[in-house]
Amino acid sequence: MPEPKNGRGVLAATRTVTLAILGMTCESCATHVKTALESVPGVQSANVSYAQGSATLDMTTGTCADELIAAVAGLGYHAALADSPAELRGGLLDRVHEWIGGTSQVGHGSDKLHIAVIGSGGAAMAAALKAVELGARVTLIERSTIGGTCVNTGCVPSKIMIRAAHIAHLRAQSPFDDGIAAVAPAIHRGHLLAQQQARVDELRHAKYESILDGNPAITVLHGDARFKDGRTLVVRLYDGGEHEVAFDRCLIATGASPAIAPIPGLKDTPYWTSTTALESDTIPPRLVVIGSSVVSVELAQAFARLGSRVTILARSTLFFREDPAIGEALAAAFRAEGIEVLEDTQASQVAYRDGEFVLTTGQGVLRADKLLIATGRSPNTSSLNLEAACVTLNPQGAIAVDAAMRTSAPDIYAAGDCTDQPQFVYVAAAAGTRAAINMTGGEAVLDLSAMPAVVFADPQVATVGLSEAEAHLKGIETDSRTLALENVPRALANFDTRGFIKLVIDEGSRRLIGVQAVAPEAGELIQVAALAIHARMTVEELADRLLFPYLTMVEGLKLAAQTFKKDVKQLSCCAG
Repeated sequence: MPEPKNGRGVLAATRTVTLAILGMTCESCATHVKTALESVPGVQSANVSYAQGSATLDMTTGTCADELIAAVAGLGYHAALADSPAELRGGLLDRVHEWIGGTSQVGHGSDKLHIAVIGSGGAAMAAALKAVELGARVTLIERSTIGGTCVNTGCVPSKIMIRAAHIAHLRAQSPFDDGIAAVAPAIHRGHLLAQQQARVDELRHAKYESILDGNPAITVLHGDARFKDGRTLVVRLYDGGEHEVAFDRCLIATGASPAIAPIPGLKDTPYWTSTTALESDTIPPRLVVIGSSVVSVELAQAFARLGSRVTILARSTLFFREDPAIGEALAAAFRAEGIEVLEDTQASQVAYRDGEFVLTTGQGVLRADKLLIATGRSPNTSSLNLEAACVTLNPQGAIAVDAAMRTSAPDIYAAGDCTDQPQFVYVAAAAGTRAAINMTGGEAVLDLSAMPAVVFADPQVATVGLSEAEAHLKGIETDSRTLALENVPRALANFDTRGFIKLVIDEGSRRLIGVQAVAPEAGELIQVAALAIHARMTVEELADRLLFPYLTMVEGLKLAAQTFKKDVKQLSCCAG
């Protein structure tokens, strides 16, 4: 390339300048920025690094700095001189340089509030989108796959597998087998897995990746974040190097990971977690599941219905933290399907020999082809260096938050499974939205008093509000009724009367304060119960004021409410 000359034919002075660039998300971005910068008059060459978030330019001294900034801004990114000499300052450059803050910082001084979000799951995405809607700009940092647990390794793939298992079960066995011949289905797990993963990929792209790609106010960094102090993050980028992110507010939404029980010998075996179980392309002939709550029962039944001989080891009973009737009903349903439920049983030793697991328990030795550990989930907080930001954890390693999602540190909020709130994705998303409102100057709290929860076993388990035991711990005198499903016309028509619906009321006010249900499709009726609790309805209002369609499962709520004053066995169909 010939040496540059000025208008009088004299060699023009050249210099090397570094730009800090915010908003690049891949190497392709860097290529576009390079092309744009080299099109600016006076720029001889530009070396752009996505990993470093910078561009090094060889250019003539008289090159207009605002033209450089404008060229980058035209692509949807932000730029400023990393070291701005006085002769290159002015106009747009000064304004951008205030918030770019150096070679690798974004944050302080922007005319827009800058929010850093660590994570990209339900809480993180809800917060990022709400914050942008409220006028902030967001840097979102993800260390793994965009979308977090729910869409990638949790809710979505598990419910697809559970649904497939339910279809297999109905083909093999139903109350109508005398009239509709049952046919044991051939299970092609590899095909099911491919269909499952395709839907996961589709939803991740539609609901996460494409939304982020299409929102210029959100910058995505791929790497591990840790706190440098209460206003700065250091991100170790997966493409190399480190990037400092200065923030006005920060949301921690790093989720949780499967907790592994401290059983002697376990760590030396190829045990499954829920993640690896859902990724398996085979159905093991023998499966042992250690755990007694949501993940354990959902996956245990799914594998059993797809062909495994399943044994569940429960340290106490199934769902021991819930009303005892729930665990009893579900254990009975599982045993009727051939699933072995060993209550009050723990493994004292695990070994893996000759291709099989050997578990030592108080009830003898168990052998299995696969072992699934489903003993809860632990918050992902250990690598964040939270001490540097003065963020307090509870004894379980979860971030302590208040109803506004504030942590113990000023300007740092948290939401989702990494906190001490209930680990449900809809709770996480609601918390993320409210955190964004609060981070941008609003006032919003998360009310969990009428939070519904559903376990997607068959029959399903659904709860909302307080159990009798929880109410008594709060000093509330209660009254309750339990309606067996044999009294619900829809269940009779389905020839499936497994389970019950239980209502708990405040004895003094007669207000409904809790509902527990074990029933097919219990998840579809629990929201009505949640609305009734939220509306502070009395049990009499639930029984007499609302109309419930006949031959629906939700009619069971009305019938259960009527049992406080009537014997529903003596009522005609759909009696009001």
